[in-house]
Amino acid sequence: MSFIDKAKNTAEKVTGEAKEHLGKATDDKDLEAEGKKDQASGSVKNAGENVKDAFK
Repeated sequence: MSFIDKAKNTAEKVTGEAKEHLGKATDDKDLEAEGKKDQASGSVKNAGENVKDAFK
């Protein structure tokens, strides 16, 4: 299941990048901030998955 979780986290990061770029292009600061939040969330979740994998 770890592979699926990592894929979901990576998808969240990619979605966040897209939101951030779209927010910059449209001068939408809220969308840009949401994209940065999604990227950070995906990164933290991936780090958690890596820690779990290290203890297996």
